[in-house]
Amino acid sequence: MTAVESRPPGVLGASSTSSSRGQRPIGARVMAFVALTKPRIIELLLITTVPVMFLAEQGVPDLWLVLATCVGGYLSAGGANALNMYIDRDIDALMERTSQRPLVTGMVTPREGLVFGLTLAAVSTAWFGLLVNWLSAWLSLGALLFYVVVYTMILKRRTSQNIVWGGIAGCMPVLIGWSAVTNSMSWAAVILFLVIFFWTPPHYWPLSMKVKDDYARVGVPMLPVVASNKVVARQIVLYSWVMVAVSLLLTPLGYTGWFYTAVALVTGGWWLWEAHALQNRAKNGTTGAKLKEMRLFHWSITYVSLLFVAVAVDPFLR
Repeated sequence: MTAVESRPPGVLGASSTSSSRGQRPIGARVMAFVALTKPRIIELLLITTVPVMFLAEQGVPDLWLVLATCVGGYLSAGGANALNMYIDRDIDALMERTSQRPLVTGMVTPREGLVFGLTLAAVSTAWFGLLVNWLSAWLSLGALLFYVVVYTMILKRRTSQNIVWGGIAGCMPVLIGWSAVTNSMSWAAVILFLVIFFWTPPHYWPLSMKVKDDYARVGVPMLPVVASNKVVARQIVLYSWVMVAVSLLLTPLGYTGWFYTAVALVTGGWWLWEAHALQNRAKNGTTGAKLKEMRLFHWSITYVSLLFVAVAVDPFLR
């Protein structure tokens, strides 16, 4: 029996009936397909793509190339997200924060979601290959397959390290941004890849702490589900220190100057303050709203945005 089949009787059926094909407004349907791509997450991916293009160019890259890369990135990540929702529709139906996703409410049928995701995957790969370069196309396809197959199908429901290794897919836009400009790789791109790799767990674990009951209900072993807040907070601090240290490697290797370094130090220092504050609250046995785990989650988004803006601005100040 799947998670969807184990829902309270009549809940899924009511959603599907009220959203039957003849009763689904076109506008709502369009918005439902847009929702399948998870636009808010893609915004974050593009924030790490475009600044790297400025760094690779050491100035302003070709704006048409930037546009083509952003469109291709949106299509690829959107396809991956749609396929993720198709695969996870059973547990999405049981989790409060995902219970209104289009495949759960019936606004989009599973078949439509699958076809939509596969189409975006194919179109995005061709788009990158024909309008950017084929290295970027293969990196994009690799990221999509890693997210859908390795993370969603293999890791997510089997290990508490799911987000650690599954997060590799979210690191790929950095490599794609660099390859779009240079059609090659560089240690600068690898370093920024590693920044996002070590950023992802301490970014996502605070949110997982907040909604761990949701994950526990559907049997997804996110770290906060299988470990105490104290253990999770300790892991957050560990990854945070490595992330900040890696972010500072760009300057001694000659890729960035004083501006990036200053931003990395200030934002990284504030991150570490918040991470240690969360650890102290967890050590003291604080729970509920007083744990304030979402402070670090929200700051993590600000941090990565400011850091990558600095990546883009730094070439103009050297």
